[in-house]
Amino acid sequence: MKLPLFASAGIGALCAASAVLAIDPIVIKGSKFFNEKTGEQFFFKGIAYQPRTGLTSENPDPLADTVGCKRDVELFKDLGINSIRVYEVDYNKNHDTCMKLLEDAGIYLVLDMPSPKYSINRAQPYWDHDTMSHWAAKVDAFAKYPNLVAWIAGNEVANDKNTTPSAAFVKAAIRDMKAYLKSKGLSTPVGYADNDDMEIRMNLINYFSCGDKETRADFYGINTYRWCGDDATFQSSGYSDITKNMTDYTIPSLMTEFGCNLVRPRAFHEVDSILGSDMSDIFSGGIMYEFTEEDNNYGVVKVSYGSSEVEKTEDYENLKKAYTKASPKGAKMNDYKPSGKDSVCPQVSSVWQVKGDTLPPTPSSARCKCMMDSLGCTITKSELSADEGKAVGEVVGNICGLTDCKDISYDTSKGVYGNYAACDSVQRSAWALNKNFVNSRYTQCEVKGVDTAIVKSPKQEDTDVCLTMKDDMGNIAAPITPSEDDEEGAINDDGEDTGKGSGSKSGSNNDDEDSPSRKTSSETSAGSRSFDGRSIVQLVAGAATLALAAF
Repeated sequence: MKLPLFASAGIGALCAASAVLAIDPIVIKGSKFFNEKTGEQFFFKGIAYQPRTGLTSENPDPLADTVGCKRDVELFKDLGINSIRVYEVDYNKNHDTCMKLLEDAGIYLVLDMPSPKYSINRAQPYWDHDTMSHWAAKVDAFAKYPNLVAWIAGNEVANDKNTTPSAAFVKAAIRDMKAYLKSKGLSTPVGYADNDDMEIRMNLINYFSCGDKETRADFYGINTYRWCGDDATFQSSGYSDITKNMTDYTIPSLMTEFGCNLVRPRAFHEVDSILGSDMSDIFSGGIMYEFTEEDNNYGVVKVSYGSSEVEKTEDYENLKKAYTKASPKGAKMNDYKPSGKDSVCPQVSSVWQVKGDTLPPTPSSARCKCMMDSLGCTITKSELSADEGKAVGEVVGNICGLTDCKDISYDTSKGVYGNYAACDSVQRSAWALNKNFVNSRYTQCEVKGVDTAIVKSPKQEDTDVCLTMKDDMGNIAAPITPSEDDEEGAINDDGEDTGKGSGSKSGSNNDDEDSPSRKTSSETSAGSRSFDGRSIVQLVAGAATLALAAF
């Protein structure tokens, strides 16, 4: 489903809503969060909130479950939390009741922009109009709520050295969603949460905090489960190392997930450090994982969708004691003078495959539509089932193994992105089928089990016009050109290889954002991706059945 990016309520309505705030706004100054009204530093005493037991709908949404919200907000107040992190909602549903209950209780919402179906795939990453439009729709649905305190644009996307190219696409998403928020008169911060991989940690934080304010993350989150058992300490758990690594940055950091469950009941002694003198000068609190007891055994309560019944686990009282005891001493906003150093983007290396000063382009639905209108061989559907996607993927994989597919490909290590690399997976597939159609002297345009068609008189004859179409933020999208030092594999405006390299570099992993790694990589060059057959199975609209949950 394609959604218009500017379909939300006007700025005037947002201003009217903000005029009757019942909860103080939280703002960022330097590397800290502050209550804008009181000037007190704000620390997150949070909990991850994504109930799954008893779910009957395809799209989980705890903020639309009125019965559950009424039940859980009372528990939130008893626990002494001031924030929740929610990973997935259905933006088509009404959230007024739950958000008002949370607001009245003084509880802020940290909300993830991605969902399992509309996320940046860590192994075969792309940032396209379809994904961006769904994130924008989520922004539109929650923009009116004053207790929406922060957005997270990616959760553990790049989780090892082989998946670092995905960071470029997350950062492009951060750039575009910050611009989208700004176009709506909003300044809600957008951040990133990593997976506590020390091999790439410093490169990740430097990458997401380097560059200008329009492109860098507004805050950085760490998901960590190092502090395990009663005998663990600030030093032995490795929390001291994490804290040292996060000093001298110009953006805030917080624990976006914590709470090792190897030993239960959990005592939550790490809260003393997170919200105490060990870490409070560097970290802005944290979010414990998680509220409800699910199959992974991290919950403090047992509940079910639509039911008011509650059963507390042994962890509940321990978390309550830890949060009640915690009373971090922070800075005053007026007295605080931000310090820290501007980050330098990391250099390409064996463990970092992203050129820091070049981002993937902002999606341009107009450019992609124009390209589709130029094809003599095309796919007639805008969405494919998983079976159709597999069939197309096998054909496209073969095509791009034999011919140059750089117009729909990229090389993050060189900062090179094809002219149609930001189009969706069906459009990129159609481009490849058409190239094969031309190469076969206009004879091959069939994929078994998939509706394809030969277009005798394409609507668009001049593809150069496509490259000047505006992007989805209304900017003129100039033709994409390679960086000056890219001597091999460069791409000109016609998508032709102008360097010494020949052939396509193919490789994929079969992995969605936040899912366990299941690598099937055949990469031939760090950071380089052509359009691979397996990626279509993941990324076509029919891949909802294949996507894994983000939590």
